[in-house]
Amino acid sequence: MRCAAYGSDVGAACYAFARMSPAASNAEILFYDGHCALCHGAVKFVLKHDRSGKAFRFAPLQGATFQSRVPAAARAELPDSVVVLTQDGALLVRSTAFVHILRRLGGGWKIPAGIVAVVPRAMRDMLYDFIARIRYRVFGNRDNLCPIVPPDLRDRFDP
Repeated sequence: MRCAAYGSDVGAACYAFARMSPAASNAEILFYDGHCALCHGAVKFVLKHDRSGKAFRFAPLQGATFQSRVPAAARAELPDSVVVLTQDGALLVRSTAFVHILRRLGGGWKIPAGIVAVVPRAMRDMLYDFIARIRYRVFGNRDNLCPIVPPDLRDRFDP
């Protein structure tokens, strides 16, 4: 698929915006599967509940930002759903990424994050992996997903 906003082939990672502001220095990057409707729902959730608007930037796993910010060796070992690149350069995956996201959103979201964090990671990841396996069947998969991002949120997305 060719995205007019970028003037290049970007597959399902197309977003309808041409200019992006530089990344906020304290923003972490939430990489998500650009083909997955559930992952897009997770991005919408974070956008809605990030009060400061500075906790996360967003980029598809299929995009140039992921390719340039995450070394190839690390990319090969990562799941294809959601990955968080923290300020200190750590890559968080599976349930650990979601616990981190909830904690970083702050406010009341720290409570469910704390409750979930008590569950052993192996058990959390087993549930996460199950949902990841069925996400396309249950929530949908779109090879040409190119959502229209509202103008006030466009600067939070990277290619």
